[in-house]
Amino acid sequence: MMFRLVLFLILAVFVARAVWRIYDSFLEGLGGRPPRSRPPQRGVQMARDPVCGTFVIPDHAVALLDGPTRVFFCSKACRDKYRARTA
Repeated sequence: MMFRLVLFLILAVFVARAVWRIYDSFLEGLGGRPPRSRPPQRGVQMARDPVCGTFVIPDHAVALLDGPTRVFFCSKACRDKYRARTA
């Protein structure tokens, strides 16, 4: 009996969250609010992180000047690994 109640409560939370997200998206579209996160525009030049190989958008990436060139990283951890490797 208790197991069924717990399962029901978990299911209710998931359903309520799904309904809320649909409702919020609907209001967002009607109200003309900008989306919470925007994908990059088409044609944006991306840079490759030299440590992990992830492609990043230079405007949103962590950057480091390495001599005359600017190197882009996906995170501060990758930047720090690069610094340690080249030092």
